[in-house]
Amino acid sequence: MIPASTFLRGTVLATLLLTSASGAEPPRPNIVWLIGENLGHDLGCYGARGVHTPNLDRLAAEGVRYTRVFATNPACAPSRSAFFTGMYQTTTDTHPMRSHRNDAFRLPDGVRPVTHRLRDAGYFTANIKTVGAHSVGTGKLDLNFVNEGPVYHENADRWESLAGHRPFFAVVNAEENEYDIYDRKSAEKPRVEWVGERLHVRHVTPEQVTPPPYYPDHPVVRQEWARYLNSVSGMDLRLGKVLDRLRADGLEDDTLIIFFGDNGRLEPRGIHWCYDSGLRVPMIIRWPKNHPAPPQLRPGTVDDRLLSLIDVTATTLHLAGVSKPPLMQGRVFLGDRPEAPRSFAFAARDRIDETRQRIRSVHEERFHYIRTLSTGPTFASLNRYKEKCFPILPVMRELHARNQLSGPPLELMQRRGPCEELYDTQADPHEVVNLVDSDKTEHRQALLRLRAALDVWIVETGDKGEIPEPEEVTAPFAREMHQWFGTPAWAAGADGP
Repeated sequence: MIPASTFLRGTVLATLLLTSASGAEPPRPNIVWLIGENLGHDLGCYGARGVHTPNLDRLAAEGVRYTRVFATNPACAPSRSAFFTGMYQTTTDTHPMRSHRNDAFRLPDGVRPVTHRLRDAGYFTANIKTVGAHSVGTGKLDLNFVNEGPVYHENADRWESLAGHRPFFAVVNAEENEYDIYDRKSAEKPRVEWVGERLHVRHVTPEQVTPPPYYPDHPVVRQEWARYLNSVSGMDLRLGKVLDRLRADGLEDDTLIIFFGDNGRLEPRGIHWCYDSGLRVPMIIRWPKNHPAPPQLRPGTVDDRLLSLIDVTATTLHLAGVSKPPLMQGRVFLGDRPEAPRSFAFAARDRIDETRQRIRSVHEERFHYIRTLSTGPTFASLNRYKEKCFPILPVMRELHARNQLSGPPLELMQRRGPCEELYDTQADPHEVVNLVDSDKTEHRQALLRLRAALDVWIVETGDKGEIPEPEEVTAPFAREMHQWFGTPAWAAGADGP
């Protein structure tokens, strides 16, 4: 039997020889999306300490590293529903977490998954879970639409399934970084471990980390921060197996690699919240040597342009030779004819599981404006997943009850909506100094400018968040989350689980 790697190399060589002999257009590149789960700028190439990320650091050295890329939602399903279509989730009615899983909802006319558009253009599409004997991905979909037909080609979850298919579009959804919750037995566990925690090399210890200043200096905070950084290192190790196999199969020089995070960091003030810690994601793009590179891609460089994850969708299609659909809201940022650069990057958070919030966000290069439209506690609101899996949150509740919090941690626990926040992300990267009441001219001008930009975006994109979900849709989530994660004693009976 011919080894798969030998077969793949032979296929590539044969394709190149036939193209040369016929004078046909050169083959289009294969494309691989490597998607990090719940990830901030916590890689060595971004200057992070306490992580061991040689594979992604090498990818950055050979490609372009991006510094201002933002998810359109700080949670997985709404964010993925956006970057899988190139459309804001608030436009397509896929904005609430885990919505439309059991109804007849269809995406609006003219909106399709990126895999369907690539499949129509001749790409083989795969959602990779294994490379040989190694588990490298979850095969995760987590999309807020389920009635569009198969998202990928059938029987395409093994690396070996790519053999004989050119060009291909393969997605690897990293197993890290997430809590190990999908046995749905979290309520029974004293502590919910991280996925792969027992396998992760402890490159950093709690004593060596410096958590952000919006948390109290507490042993539990340090323990969780170290676990997160070691999880990031474990993610890099897994993704390295994909990159190694790509090289071994002779496909590296014909495959475009786009690595990015699906939303921000797995921490209490990260995912679910519209701060930089929940929205700003890493992205690295490496261009294949056998294909003419776009002028914007120079190996070893850094790109500070303002980008949205929905721009990855439009750009992927463009680089695959597929025209961007007329209504697609993502913008093409690479190639000979890139679209106009963004002045603003927008994001929105709506219901996540049983927790109802309506928050909108807009970034420009320096300032970040957040508008909370819902009423009541923000960070301190009840979310059973967070209460059970994120031990930092119960610690903060306990310290708050004892009047032992001060500064940014206290302000975080006390914040209530409706409210506005304005941050200078250059001077205050942790976003702990709210400038909304500042009387400085540059701050007042930024506030007015970003308020107006957000108002226009809400109208122009048809933000559906202002339409409440029916009670019969939202009420069951409280019971489901109670059964999955339990309910903390302080919240017993809060919403009738």
